[in-house]
Amino acid sequence: MRVLSCPVFRSSGLYPLLNFLWPVVFFFFVACEQKTGDLELSGEGVLSYNFHVRPILSDKCFACHGPDANKREAGLRLDTPEGAYAALKETPSVHAVIPGKPSDSELISRVFSSDPSDQMPPPESNLSLTDTEKDILLRWVEQGANYEPHWAFLAPVKSEVPIDPKDSWSKNEIDRFLWDRMQQEGLLPNEESERNYLMKRIALDLTGLPLSPKALEAYKSLSSEEAVEALIDSLLLTPAYAERMAGFWLDVSRYSDSFGYQNDNIRTQWPYRDWVIHAFRKNMPYDKFITWQLAGDLLPNPTKEQILATGFNRNHKYTEEEGVIDEEYRVEYVVDKTNTFSKAILGLTMECAQCHDHKYDPVSQEDYFSLYAFFNNTPEKGFEGGAGSAVRSKTPLMTIEPEDLEGILNFVNHKDTTKVVVSVMEEFKDTLRTTYVLSRGVYDAPTDQVVYPRTPNSVLAFDEKYAPNRLGLAEWTFSPENPLASRVFVNLIWQELFGKGIVASSGDFGLQGDLPTHPELLDWLAVDFRENGWDIRYLLKKIMQSAAYRQSGRLTKEKLEKDPENVYLARFPRLRLPAEHIRDLVLESSGLLVHELGGPSVKPYQPPGLWEASSSGRGELSVYRMDNGDKLYRRGMYTFIKLTLPPPALLLFDGSNRDICQIRRNRTNTPLQALALLNDPMVLEASRVLASNLVKNHTSTEAAVEEAYLRILGRDPKPEELALMVDFYLQEYERFQGDPDKAMKIMDVGKYPLEPSKDSFADAAMMQVIVTLYNLEEATTKT
Repeated sequence: MRVLSCPVFRSSGLYPLLNFLWPVVFFFFVACEQKTGDLELSGEGVLSYNFHVRPILSDKCFACHGPDANKREAGLRLDTPEGAYAALKETPSVHAVIPGKPSDSELISRVFSSDPSDQMPPPESNLSLTDTEKDILLRWVEQGANYEPHWAFLAPVKSEVPIDPKDSWSKNEIDRFLWDRMQQEGLLPNEESERNYLMKRIALDLTGLPLSPKALEAYKSLSSEEAVEALIDSLLLTPAYAERMAGFWLDVSRYSDSFGYQNDNIRTQWPYRDWVIHAFRKNMPYDKFITWQLAGDLLPNPTKEQILATGFNRNHKYTEEEGVIDEEYRVEYVVDKTNTFSKAILGLTMECAQCHDHKYDPVSQEDYFSLYAFFNNTPEKGFEGGAGSAVRSKTPLMTIEPEDLEGILNFVNHKDTTKVVVSVMEEFKDTLRTTYVLSRGVYDAPTDQVVYPRTPNSVLAFDEKYAPNRLGLAEWTFSPENPLASRVFVNLIWQELFGKGIVASSGDFGLQGDLPTHPELLDWLAVDFRENGWDIRYLLKKIMQSAAYRQSGRLTKEKLEKDPENVYLARFPRLRLPAEHIRDLVLESSGLLVHELGGPSVKPYQPPGLWEASSSGRGELSVYRMDNGDKLYRRGMYTFIKLTLPPPALLLFDGSNRDICQIRRNRTNTPLQALALLNDPMVLEASRVLASNLVKNHTSTEAAVEEAYLRILGRDPKPEELALMVDFYLQEYERFQGDPDKAMKIMDVGKYPLEPSKDSFADAAMMQVIVTLYNLEEATTKT
């Protein structure tokens, strides 16, 4: 049996009980351990430092005996073999770890000690080791106390794809890796999902929109293989695909429509969003996509499009508060750029090293400010005009002229004749700003230590072949030797499709991050992605054509018991749609969605008085002025994001507030979400409009309900469902006949014109049916 790791136990409420139940839990720990080769956790099997030992040391020891020299106790360092094997500073005759000699190793003596004055971790730390963890450390020292580089800092390689003659399920390499793990766990994958459910899943994942009844009908005559590939290929070429992918990237790039902080006013950064949509429409390779955003202004003879892409770096908050210290906020802005790059592109929590050496990862404070130096050479200011100054972008700027819209920037949706000014990146031309390590990370406490642009050696050394600027940083990022860039993005795409990455901590691939559940698969995909030109559409299609993606979400008692967290993907996860996609589904299925691409953000329905009751917001953002006409029915990604008070309809469904780079959204279930779907004017208006059209276009109630099911749920109703909904319709019809005023009151919602009807009672009754369907879990869930 292969060695596996158990992130399930470590992250669950069962973990504290291991001390009391360790003999039983030990058995399950073995069964759940992370695969690291043909090893066993019991008997004489060789332990893996990366997957068995390091997680224990990192959790329980590195805070006091790790990379941070300032917090290191007793001069003992356990994160390196040199430190662990060395004589103890206070007692030179004693060594923490003597390979092969646990009885002579102080580490083993201390972790097994029952004396509070000797015990490690000390009782006052509120940390403790389970018997299982102690046993692992003991056996590790017995076996030679070998150290390994952190798995994420080793360049990914394509390991051999497992082949099982009994495997008739797999469709590609992804499945073979997953099948191999399932077999070890005694699991079998689910059957393929029913056609309509699978079509709905593909459409929602690639466009965030449901398929129309006409589109569903078009694929009925094709085999499953033909239908899946044809649908994926067709959707990848649509503008809706580009919008859906751009929406995911806006969380990463912390896009918003205001400056943030207390005096929160409007800014015009939306042309950057138009560029992101354009990049996905062109299927720009990921390495180019990131390079332009990091350093488009440093490319040879950069175009306005390449410079516009660097708005990525300028999406952070800006202060417009009078009396602030310019340098304090300028440093804050550079810190934000540094943290966003490290988190989004490298998957590292380097922000922990702003004030001191990282406590867990091999990243020093010097490393942090050396990375910071890449972003520290711009003419950006910390303060540039107070609230009400009518400045909608901050220096450095790029002006989009009317003639640009006919040429290189023809993808920017700007309908009036005024110029648009966007915040972009720019380097000092004739000077180089000196970068110092800041004591405790504070802007006004520079040390004497000058640093220059470079990257952490623990990840990959920054050689002389790279220019010491942001363009050199981009080239370093996409070097074949870089261990993180391809892994991190592949993991993000996996997370978008399956709800959780192969590495669950998608923004932290460091020592405190989660171990990959399928490390060989992650590395295979990372290398394959790079070998295929960093092609994002290729990556999506590869995953979505797998049997794993296409299987049903049916949950059996056996699978719930063996794999409650669905770690091994023997079923497809049920996932509530992102906030913006819920809005989009309602508008699209009702026929209200306006398919306009790009342009300025819009202000749809919002509870009155929210902005006015808040002290945040100045100028145009002190009062919420709702839009009218087509602007009310744009996709959710175009909703105006005010940083100090984001749209409540999106926040209720865990939308990002965009004030920092967000790699992963939470998924919560609250009563407020149900109340929103029952009472939101947008949902009620969409229900009214769809109901009127169904009643007008169908002669029978049954046919109207059937089309509603197709539009909202993507499938035909079951006979019992149809009978139930028709009966509900008839009850509502009778109720409105007895109270005509109530029917008119229910229909009087939203700004969309209320068209004359031959039978307003029928419209109102059908509207109630539609509201019911929108409130079904199935409607807003990807199954």
